[in-house]
Amino acid sequence: VEECIAGSTFGEMMWRAIADWCYATEENILTKSIQAVVFDWAGTMIDFGCFAPTIAFVDVFAEFGIDVSLDDARGPMGLPKRDHISSMLTLTPVRQKWTETFGREPGLRDVDALYQRFIPLNEHIVAKHSKLIPGAIETVSFLNSYDVQIGSTTGYTRSIMRHVLPAATAQGYVPQNCVCSDDVDFGRPGPEAMFKCMQDLGIQEPSTMLKVDDTAPGIAEGVAAGCVTVGLALSGNHVGLTVQELSRLPTQEVVALRQSATDMLLAAGADYVIDSVADLPSLMARSNMINAPTERP
Repeated sequence: VEECIAGSTFGEMMWRAIADWCYATEENILTKSIQAVVFDWAGTMIDFGCFAPTIAFVDVFAEFGIDVSLDDARGPMGLPKRDHISSMLTLTPVRQKWTETFGREPGLRDVDALYQRFIPLNEHIVAKHSKLIPGAIETVSFLNSYDVQIGSTTGYTRSIMRHVLPAATAQGYVPQNCVCSDDVDFGRPGPEAMFKCMQDLGIQEPSTMLKVDDTAPGIAEGVAAGCVTVGLALSGNHVGLTVQELSRLPTQEVVALRQSATDMLLAAGADYVIDSVADLPSLMARSNMINAPTERP
């Protein structure tokens, strides 16, 4: 069909118009001035490798006599934590172990029971995993110098973030807002938390807001809200390594991990993918996302 249309004058005009529209759309994305950046937390601004929630998920299932792998725990990362637990229970090996242990398939009451234990477990360990990711403070300073507002969303609950926010503040990171998973009726991958950020930050057009995240649900919430999205390939949950572990890997392995994470983030709708938040200033500068810095007296 495409060949038949392209073979006619009308077809040539149509495909040229489509190409022009695509080019104009790309140019619009690249030249749009960004007024606010909304960051995720674990794997994005803190906790390189996203370990705190992963450990808590493994531990809470172990309390119920169910051994889950790190891959099982990492798979649904980015979702609100109750949804994350529910998603883990749909995994075939986890569901089979649950059925063997309890003689029945898991249900909503089991999700609730796991979630009620997960929250205090995560609260207990999260502060130990709240170190800022290398380059985070420099990125914040860059954004401040261009008067770009800084917001945040998270799959963590408000009670968990009460342990994270003081630790982040002590390191110099104080975003202008923080929308937690239990602050909204419908969390990721829906756009409600991003709309709350727009309201808090006074942003009128979602296309002037950038969402930065290391997970598919986190990217998806930005896409759903109509924001420009940036995925982080190496610092987050998909790779799941510390800075030191990553630095010891052969270059070929790092390249393969980066590509795997990039594919996942692009499939979720990311407009751009970089290694970590440290690379955001250079991306924004070369993509014309920022205005000239404000002159200060």
